[in-house]
Amino acid sequence: MKYLRLINLALTAGLLAGCGEKLAPAPESKAAPKHEHKPPHHGTPIVLGNEEYHVELVLDPATGKLQAYILDGELENFIRIPTDSFILTAQLPGGAQSLVLKAVANRATGEKVGDTALFEAQADWLKTTPTFDAAIEELTVRASTYRHVAFNFPKGNDTDESPK
Repeated sequence: MKYLRLINLALTAGLLAGCGEKLAPAPESKAAPKHEHKPPHHGTPIVLGNEEYHVELVLDPATGKLQAYILDGELENFIRIPTDSFILTAQLPGGAQSLVLKAVANRATGEKVGDTALFEAQADWLKTTPTFDAAIEELTVRASTYRHVAFNFPKGNDTDESPK
């Protein structure tokens, strides 16, 4: 019986010693976590202001159609705006080209010109020009007006959010 108590005492001491063992902490990352948003249509995100809103540009090079979606700061929710169009000016080798992106109505969502988050333009040069520098000349979203928002297509204007 005394022999069993000694074995039990030795096992208990061993278990307690194992419980006191400290694991080395995981190494801490010194880099700040990357702030990243994913454009819902896999397009080019354009930041408005201090990430209050975004414009996502989606190009169909076969047709030369460029769509612009107005989105919130997290690129998650569509933001309807009352404008019927806005202008994007592209700098091309042959000179500046302006695109008038016009409001698109959508019966399925109830959007109409003057209350929509989708705008479109079409130009033949978009079929053959995969990259260009441009600026949104002026765009008002809710109570904020953004002027001359410069970017590169397809990179955007925030390298952390460039399409991958």
